[in-house]
Amino acid sequence: MNIPSDLKYTKEHEWIKVEGTTATVGITDFAQGELGDIVFVELPKVGDTVQYMKPFGTIEAVKAVSDLFSPVSGKVIAVNQALESDPMAINRDPYQSGWLIKIQVSDKSQIEQLLDSNSYKSILGE
Repeated sequence: MNIPSDLKYTKEHEWIKVEGTTATVGITDFAQGELGDIVFVELPKVGDTVQYMKPFGTIEAVKAVSDLFSPVSGKVIAVNQALESDPMAINRDPYQSGWLIKIQVSDKSQIEQLLDSNSYKSILGE
């Protein structure tokens, strides 16, 4: 299982990559594997605000529908439009082409509350 060490994670299986005040968010390799084939993603619009550890959208797979939780609060500045026509990009490459949204972070202290790769591995039992 791929758990990049340069990312932060939530217990709900989202990842976040922070560059300055911009955060890219997606779901982990573990999450996409548990969900199976992803068929649809409902995401916020650019300009919407998201709240720390509150749902910002849903992800639908053949097996189930799951909420997506925001690792930080802020304003949505980009949405991965390619997922509309190719939601399985999340299955193929959850950390690159399968990213979900980009957020302008409003409270950088929230990032410190997230898990590092070793802590995330430990909750998975690895």
